[in-house]
Amino acid sequence: MAERSRQRYAPAMSTTSAAGEAGRDGMPTSRLEAFSDGVLAIIITIMVLELEVPDESSWAALRPLGPVVASYVLSFAVVGIYWNNHHHLLQASRVVNGAVLWANLHLLFWLSLLPFTTAWMGENDFERAPTLLYGIDLLACAMAYYVLQTTLVRLHGRDSSLVTAIGRDAKGKMSPVIYAIGLAATAFVSPWIGLGCYLLVTLIWLVPDRRLENSLARIVADRPD
Repeated sequence: MAERSRQRYAPAMSTTSAAGEAGRDGMPTSRLEAFSDGVLAIIITIMVLELEVPDESSWAALRPLGPVVASYVLSFAVVGIYWNNHHHLLQASRVVNGAVLWANLHLLFWLSLLPFTTAWMGENDFERAPTLLYGIDLLACAMAYYVLQTTLVRLHGRDSSLVTAIGRDAKGKMSPVIYAIGLAATAFVSPWIGLGCYLLVTLIWLVPDRRLENSLARIVADRPD
């Protein structure tokens, strides 16, 4: 009878043990990615809603909207780059934990400020204070992404496929430096030089990283179905 009791509870004990192992390893990335995609989509929607429709039907009526539209295009590209990089980062990750969730929220917080800083800069024709605040937001986003990436590396280990996919991360290390130069130029020289630095970082990230894409393809191919 004791033997029968042990057999009856063995599957349940095995399931509990497996669940415990999964809990220690972390949580799947799917919900984090879905939530982040939704937030980024809302950020883009808010930014485009800031574009006011002119009362007149002439091309000349669009001219005053030039700085606002230019700010929107730049910020749209920035959000798109973060969405793309965020997707690749989570594709290379197996699991997430509580620290990763908070690091991800930290990144989304700074990205969620982009509609405000974008609108203020565009509606004030790239004057010094709005352009400086916009650059501070961009720098904060870059640093927050680095924190998220570092937190994921700490979770997966230095010998993981995630580290292989990230590689030297030259762009990630270069971006905050260029942003800092842009902030200094905006504060002490000219906002246009700062804007040039912000645009330079965007153009650097728009160039596809084939090495990263090839690494991700190998990681996905090596994973069991």
